[in-house]
Amino acid sequence: MFKLPQFQHAKRLEQALTHRSYTNEHPSAEHNERLEFLGDAVLNFLSGEFLYKKFPEKPEGELTLLRSLLVDEQQLAHFAELLNLGAQLRLGKGADLDGGRRNPNLLSCAFESLIGAYFLDNGSQIDMVRIYVTPFFESVVDQLVVAAPETTNPKSRLQEWALAQVGEVPRYYAIAETGPDHAKQFTVEVRVSGKVYGQGSGKRKQEAEKLAARNALEKLGLL
Repeated sequence: MFKLPQFQHAKRLEQALTHRSYTNEHPSAEHNERLEFLGDAVLNFLSGEFLYKKFPEKPEGELTLLRSLLVDEQQLAHFAELLNLGAQLRLGKGADLDGGRRNPNLLSCAFESLIGAYFLDNGSQIDMVRIYVTPFFESVVDQLVVAAPETTNPKSRLQEWALAQVGEVPRYYAIAETGPDHAKQFTVEVRVSGKVYGQGSGKRKQEAEKLAARNALEKLGLL
């Protein structure tokens, strides 16, 4: 059902699928990080537009939460898997051996790069990109709406549990920060009364905190 878009310029697709690790070994190649930046912006706009039109009754807060789910690392990595992008990536030998073709962060970045490249390939006209990404959004949006109450509010749920059981609020600590400035990967721990309850990683600290809280709820048997 899902296929790579048709590119007028094959070099743009090639760049979209080229990880920085590959360019370290092949200096003449262009990596995809700038395309990733552009694709992130395009996807944020198109997902917001898609949700605005699909759910005219939903308030701004709910739309914002749904958009964060629709374009978060986990979801974009899933879209990349639907296209089998992992097998098509140009990776350095080390990244390949380290399982880069299955890495959610790397896959989500590749999907963003693909969208950025397709946007440019269409002369920075967004209509063709909208047509291309809408089926991806449609394929998951209903299940995201059902899951949203549990998925989007883990920090609040964990705080309620912590206050009831321990009498303290959870605290979040960034324990690792990797990647280039425009594509950071944050790892966060959540602790209650000094004890580590969960950990999460994401492209934004807020996302990493949410995933850490969700991880804690899963360990506590509350999800």
